[in-house]
Amino acid sequence: MPAPKKTARRALLVTSAVVSSLALTAPVSYAAPKPSPSTTPSATPPADMSTVGGERLGRPGTQVNLAGGVPVLPKDLTARSWVVADAESGDVLAAHNAHWRLPPASTMKMLFADTVLPRFPKTTKHEVVPSDLADIGSGSSLVGIKEGETYSVHDLWLGVFLRSGNDAVHVLSKMNGGIDKTVKEMNEHAEELQALDTNAVSPDGYDAPRQVSSAYDLTLIARSGLQKKDFREYCSTVTAKFPGQTTKNKKGKSVRDTFEIQNTNRLLAGDSDIPVYQGIAGVKNGNTTNAGATFTGVAERGGKVLLVTVMNPEKGEHNEVYKETARLFDWGFQAAGKVQPVGELVAPRSATQSGAQPGANDAGEAGGSGDTDTSSKPAVGASAANGSSGMGTALGIAGGLLVLLAAGAFLINRRWPLPDLVRRRSRS
Repeated sequence: MPAPKKTARRALLVTSAVVSSLALTAPVSYAAPKPSPSTTPSATPPADMSTVGGERLGRPGTQVNLAGGVPVLPKDLTARSWVVADAESGDVLAAHNAHWRLPPASTMKMLFADTVLPRFPKTTKHEVVPSDLADIGSGSSLVGIKEGETYSVHDLWLGVFLRSGNDAVHVLSKMNGGIDKTVKEMNEHAEELQALDTNAVSPDGYDAPRQVSSAYDLTLIARSGLQKKDFREYCSTVTAKFPGQTTKNKKGKSVRDTFEIQNTNRLLAGDSDIPVYQGIAGVKNGNTTNAGATFTGVAERGGKVLLVTVMNPEKGEHNEVYKETARLFDWGFQAAGKVQPVGELVAPRSATQSGAQPGANDAGEAGGSGDTDTSSKPAVGASAANGSSGMGTALGIAGGLLVLLAAGAFLINRRWPLPDLVRRRSRS
């Protein structure tokens, strides 16, 4: 789809004069230093952080503009870092230590997917060999891939997004030419996206020295990934059937059972102490000893599409990262159109340099089909291919989520029909 010659950014309705922000400030850094990433983050953010996206985003503390009619931020936020952004305009509505470089855990898989997903058609088959599963970190989350079994690329990506399976990540990385090559390409892609706080060491986000990202970068990466139709489908799938191990039945015939996997994103799947969030459609969660809990989510409500990233809440309550994310979503939907932004999600370097549209392979499906799917007709109720559950897949988001690069900015088509995932969940 050709990029329009002119793209008007949606104007924010800002109330009268903007009063002082809630910045818990230290001296402002007008440079954009890139400090050496550390293994274990300090207890306080550095005084000098990147200013990509705006000078205020480089300041420590909370950044938000207060004016008449703008709701106050939730009082019980304990995360080290967070960002609330408008996914359509790219405006950062509020942020807290946005560029603090912290361990990302499995949210790093968003960068892995955004980098590798276009390389293979989803129908590609791969027989797993022992070397594919070598060097998986101890205690890693696994989807249950077995040596000697054959999986489709579609199966593997379901394992990555739903179960955060490091085994699936390693198999895809080996298919892509190996771990080292994949990590190198991830870092190159991060540079292209201007996610300059990010340094990938492993493709799966497993704790490793110098593996870091930031709430700003994870939001930027998620926004890029959501351009891809298959990325949107996988990150919004709640449940799916995954291939099991091949066995012999009583007649001596080889059979292969399946087992159900569920998305570990609790705002998408729900849990005992947290409901499915209205309008949620992904994106990715993570949790490791070093990183704590991390999460980037996307949701639509009332025609607004927001991205929220939360990193490492200090409060130890069960599902706290999701609870703080939900409160920030609630605030963002109330504040959108009223609050003046404190920064922006920048476009990729190639876009700012040339104003060119991304290739069909980026906007479309994995493997270069180029299907941008401009129809606004939601596909709710349909079943995804290869056993993904129709009730568990927000397929409606594939209908109208198109990203154009114009005038150096991302704009997402506002026609994004998301089903009500609460009503669509299985009652069995």
